[in-house]
Amino acid sequence: MTARVGVITFPGTLDDRDTQRAVRVAGLDAVPLWHRDKDLKQVDAVVLPGGFSYGDYLRAGAISRFSPVMESVIEQAKAGMPVLGICNGFQVLTETHLLPGAMLRNNHLHFICRDQKLRVENAETAWTRSYEQGQEINIPLKNIDGRYVADERVLDELEAEGRVVVRYRGGGLGGYPPKERSNPNGSLRDIAGITNEAGNVVGLMPHPEHAVEPLIGTGGTDGLGFFTSILKKLVDA
Repeated sequence: MTARVGVITFPGTLDDRDTQRAVRVAGLDAVPLWHRDKDLKQVDAVVLPGGFSYGDYLRAGAISRFSPVMESVIEQAKAGMPVLGICNGFQVLTETHLLPGAMLRNNHLHFICRDQKLRVENAETAWTRSYEQGQEINIPLKNIDGRYVADERVLDELEAEGRVVVRYRGGGLGGYPPKERSNPNGSLRDIAGITNEAGNVVGLMPHPEHAVEPLIGTGGTDGLGFFTSILKKLVDA
C-alpha cells in the first residue's frame, strides 16, 4: 500500500493543491484534510501548506492553531507522526508550540517572492533524508511574515542540538543589498527552517512544493527531496 500524506486546507490556504501535487510526484498518496475535521483519515504523515490562513488575522497562524484538525495533528505529532509546515504552516507550528520561536514581519516590511538558495544543515529529519548535509538547494520563497525569532537560549539549543534544518545562503536574485540576498527577511542566525527534538516535525519558510518538476524555477526539482524523504522514512519504519 502506498504511504498516505494528508494535506490540510484552512480558510485562506493557497498552496494546498500544489502541495498535493508535490506529494503525488514523490510517489505518495495525497489525502485532502479539512480544517474543521478531527479525523486524519489514517494518514501516515501530514503537511500544513502555505497561504494566509484566516487572513493572518491577529497573527499569522494564530487562529488556525485552534482548528479541530490541529487537535489531532498535535496529538499525533507528539506520538511521532511526521509533520511538515511550509511557510504559513511553519507559522501554525510555532503557534501550537510544536516548534519553538515565532515568525514576525520581514525586517524590510515588504512581501518577498523569489528563488532562494538554502543550505541543508540537518539531513537526518523525517523530511530531509533525501539530501546531504551541507547540500545547497534553490527553493522559491514568498512571505511577508517570514522573520524567524527566538531568545538566545532557544537559538543556542537549536544550534547545539543540530535542529536548524535549513539556513539561508547567498544567491538570491539581484536588486537587493548583499545581506538581503542571503537573508531575505532578517531571520535570526539565517534560519530558514527548524525541527523538534525528535526530528519528526519540521517547519520551513521556503516552498519546496514549487520546486518538484524541471520546468519550474532555477531550482528545478530541488524541493522534491522534502517529499521523497518522507517516503524513505515510512518505508524504513
